[in-house]
This record gives sequence, C-alpha cells and structure tokens, in this order.
Amino acid sequence: MDPPEPARPFLGIALKVASTIVFTAMATLIKLASERYPIGELTFFRSFFALIPVFIWVGYRGRLLSVFYTPRIGQHVIRSIAGAGAMFCGFTALSLLPIADATAIGYASPLLTVVFAVFLLGEKVHIYRWSAVFVGLFGVLVILSDYVIPGSPEAGEHNIVGAAFAIAGAVLGALAATQVRSLVRHEAAATIVVYFSLFTALFSLATVPFGWVMPDLFDFGLLVAAGIFGGLGQVFLTQSYRFGDASLIAPFDYTSMLWSLIVSVVIFATWPTPIVLIGAGIVIAAGLFVIWRERRLGIQRARSKRAQSPTNTPSA
Repeated sequence: MDPPEPARPFLGIALKVASTIVFTAMATLIKLASERYPIGELTFFRSFFALIPVFIWVGYRGRLLSVFYTPRIGQHVIRSIAGAGAMFCGFTALSLLPIADATAIGYASPLLTVVFAVFLLGEKVHIYRWSAVFVGLFGVLVILSDYVIPGSPEAGEHNIVGAAFAIAGAVLGALAATQVRSLVRHEAAATIVVYFSLFTALFSLATVPFGWVMPDLFDFGLLVAAGIFGGLGQVFLTQSYRFGDASLIAPFDYTSMLWSLIVSVVIFATWPTPIVLIGAGIVIAAGLFVIWRERRLGIQRARSKRAQSPTNTPSA
C-alpha cells in the first residue's frame, strides 16, 4: 500500500479540483467524438492512452516493474469488468444527454457505493447515512422525472435512453468503487489504476467487429487527448487523497458540476432545466452529508482507539 504523505490539505484540494477539470475536458472530447465513433472505440482510446500519464507517474515513483505484481488478479478483473461497463454506459449517456445532465445523474454513484458496501463488504451503515442515501436517490428521481413529463424539454425516447444508460453507469461505477474499497486495503493505488486501464482496453478490443471507424489525423489527436486527460485525472485524483483526509478532499468532487455547466453553455449551447438543477442540488447535498457523517464516524473511531490504547490505561 502507498504510504501517506505529510498533511498538505491545500495541495490535496488543488489536485482534486484539477482532477475534476481534466475529467470534464475528457468528457467534453468524448461527447464531441461520439457523433462519429462507436462507444467501444471511444472506451479503448480512453483506457489505452490513459496509460501514458499513469506510466510516467509510476516510473517517476520508481515502481514501473513492481506495479504489475499482485496476488489478487481475479479481483482486478472483476473491478475492471464493472469499471469498463460503467465507462461504456457513461460514454453512451454522454453521447445522448447534455453533459451537465449526465454529470448530475452520475452523482448517484457515491450514494450507491454506500449501499453496495453494506451488502458486499459487510460495512455498517446507520440511520443517518441511510437517510442521506434515500434523499439522494430521490434527487435522482427528480432529475429523471424531467425526462418523462409530457411536454418537458427533456422528454423524448432519445433522452430517456440516455438517462437509462447514465443510471446503469452509476450502478456499475458504484460496484467498481466497492471493489476498489476492498482492493485498496492490500494493493497500491497505482496497481489498481494500471490493471483497470489495461483490462478495459482489452475488453474494448472485443467491440472491433461491431464497426470501428478509422479516425482522421485531427480526430486521432482528439481521441488520444481524451485518453491522456483521463489518465491525468486518475493520477491527480489518486494523489489528492495522499495529502489530506478523504472527508476534506472528497466534497470538491462536486466542482465538476460547475465545469460541466460552463462546457454545456459555452461549447454545446445548452442549459439544464430547473428540475434537473433542483434534483442535482438534492443529490449533491445528500452526498455532502454522507461525507460529513463518515468524517464524524472516523473521528469517533480514532478517539475510541486512543482511549483503548495501552498508553491511556491507568496504572495500578
């Protein structure tokens, strides 16, 4: 496992925000390319060329060879299957929905991770976090209602299919995150990232018979840039948690909504409806409460451990 760095919270926050910016840039390029290229091909470029910044990062840390060692290859395969499915569904949603809408629905993933962690990892979740999960999922339903209300600007079969893929991506993303929570107890973050990118690229090659398109020089550069941005985002994200507590860093993930709104307006000339914005606000508020609650529980556990420490036991 990676040793923690000295606490530098502002650096951790900066890296987290940087990760949301480059992930939004990646999503923008994927959406632009989705009109001309199949989703499997987009997934391949995103995964394969993400390895460039990842290997540079791993090589800089002197782990270029050791990063491949793992006694848990089966878990990496399962994590990669779920992650590849989440990426495929997420890219399909991006191709069909406004980028801000797809981002908002994707915020359901951290809430679903709480649910899967209970049933798959045996984690204990009390009434406060369960309440936040249900409120957050209600927010998702608010967003989805905009796609089924007759006469709504978002209504229509095209957007309903996109919303369904966004939900499927959130579910599979939560399953992948649950596997990561299990793996990270024993594996280095770099090992998890490298195997995910490798396996996802291999899985994507299976879609070649379904009609890949040879990109021209400009589009090839665009697709490679999408992969590099994805890899950079992964590196920034992984590194951000090494410089500060997760409860401090994690809330800044929601800055991605701001970047998505900017991209929607400036590049795609779209703006989410009030219903989508209200639903997104509910989901974000629920997610922030879950993070706050986990921070409180972490503090309580730390105090309990200190109280039980032999150095704190009164002498006879």
